[in-house]
Amino acid sequence: MELLSGNEAVAQGAHDAGARIGAGYPGTPSTETLEAFGAHADVHAEWCVNEKVALEVALGAAAAGVRSLFTCKHVGVNVAADPLFTAAYTGVAGGLVLLVADDPGMHSSQNEQDSHFYAQAAQVPLFDPADSQEAYDFTRQAFEASERFDVPVMVRSTVRISHTKSPVERGVRPEEPRVTSFASDPAKWVMMPAFARPRRMAQLERASALKAWADSEAPNEVIEKSREMGVICAGAAYQHVAEALPEASVLKLGVTWPLPEKTVRAFAKSVEAVYVVEEASTYLHDAVSALGISVSEPPFELPGFGELSPNLIREAFGLAVPHGVRGVEDLPARPPALCPGCPHRLVFKELTRQKAIICGDIGCYTLGALPPLSAMDTCVDMGASVSMAHGLELALGADSERPVAAVIGDSTFSHSGLSSLLSTIYNAGAGTVCILDNRTTAMTGRQGNPFNGEALQDRPAREIDLEGLITALGADRVSTVDPNDMHAVRAALKEAFAERERLDVIIFKSPCVLKERVKAEPYYVACCTGCGVCLTLGCPAIGKYPDTGLSYIDPAMCIGCGQCAQYCRFNAIIR
Repeated sequence: MELLSGNEAVAQGAHDAGARIGAGYPGTPSTETLEAFGAHADVHAEWCVNEKVALEVALGAAAAGVRSLFTCKHVGVNVAADPLFTAAYTGVAGGLVLLVADDPGMHSSQNEQDSHFYAQAAQVPLFDPADSQEAYDFTRQAFEASERFDVPVMVRSTVRISHTKSPVERGVRPEEPRVTSFASDPAKWVMMPAFARPRRMAQLERASALKAWADSEAPNEVIEKSREMGVICAGAAYQHVAEALPEASVLKLGVTWPLPEKTVRAFAKSVEAVYVVEEASTYLHDAVSALGISVSEPPFELPGFGELSPNLIREAFGLAVPHGVRGVEDLPARPPALCPGCPHRLVFKELTRQKAIICGDIGCYTLGALPPLSAMDTCVDMGASVSMAHGLELALGADSERPVAAVIGDSTFSHSGLSSLLSTIYNAGAGTVCILDNRTTAMTGRQGNPFNGEALQDRPAREIDLEGLITALGADRVSTVDPNDMHAVRAALKEAFAERERLDVIIFKSPCVLKERVKAEPYYVACCTGCGVCLTLGCPAIGKYPDTGLSYIDPAMCIGCGQCAQYCRFNAIIR
């Protein structure tokens, strides 16, 4: 028996199922899955530049008969959707399992989508584990189902399942390695129209077989209690239902696509009223209703967004919340902030000083949007900063009162910013692109990327020359600047904004403070005048005395970067 998080359990389940290849792109809450899988010496695991590439790598390995694991968060499925929908036609040879981690409540995401709908649209089975043991068991079963039905299989997690640890009893990894080979079969693997049409028919036949399997063999469980109320749920929602409604009968679905119709109908007949409880979605509610089953609504509406909790379910069903019981929603807020000494801080500060329209992107630097920096005007998806900045330039023109700047991290640039920049250069676009190169994929835990040359499992990798690559693409000017040098940052941006009919790419290069963990002698405020300029940097180490309004620096948090000292006109901040 081991204590594993849901992510670790999926990784262990994949390993113990005989998987040998893992590929993905880091994204909370999925990241630890591939890292845990890669901790095994007898597998190959790699971070890819984006989810589309990662799924194609895993599919290629599966085509050779090797069981393979793909990992991403929910928005990563959007990127991987292109190969996913066609892989549902081609099928697999070795098992192919996709760990997809949804983020109800958007703890670290730009939207709140439900991956059930992808499984439904692509017609691939989806397992919904409710704890770490099920995450382990279902992953092993998913590999079996993948090969049995010749189809990729999804295992859907959520933030609570991914990051909560619970006991897991493991099985045994097969001792004999699987035979690896690739049999040329264009009718299966070459999806041109002549071959894709028959594969589409095979997909429809498979869907019928999967529906029968979902009713007869899939890990669905009925917990029989009171006949007055029956609740249909899956995944993390089951844990909340079990705590909030202990007297209710429950149909806990282990597979949510295809929906086990006979099982659902039989459960509905066994109780007087059927309720559906799910997080931030209507997938299950709609699917059950589509069977002609009358779904009852609780007296008070369940929230249509965010994570559920036992308290929220109790309140929706008109039950009293036990005295002293607090839910997640009762915890005090903890606003995030850029770290003390973050090399991105001065770039944002100088962009706002020059009144730029700032198109942001996905990464820890997105925190630059928050006060007091308030230095981001748009943020939509990975790579959108460069594309949207180009669109704004086209709409506003070079004579606009405010210059336009795109801000994107090095890992995000490799993910999808590169293609956006290529398109901008191809179309003779203008503007300023700021690449915040902190030498790592910081937001998700400092993983490697093509521009720092670090690979998963400490394997040899090549470090791509970022400045050379952009120069080769044909940007009008490319420069590398130290983002910790206020005067250098200011001068580089002023020069770029002064000639707005050209395309400037400025690489602000300095390691993430968590990557190198350098701490110099801290600064302190010697004779504050109360001007408050240092506070506008938003450094967590800088505070203000409530009675006097004067600034102070917490020596325990200050890493001695000196960024604030560069902004103090009175030389009041010293070591």
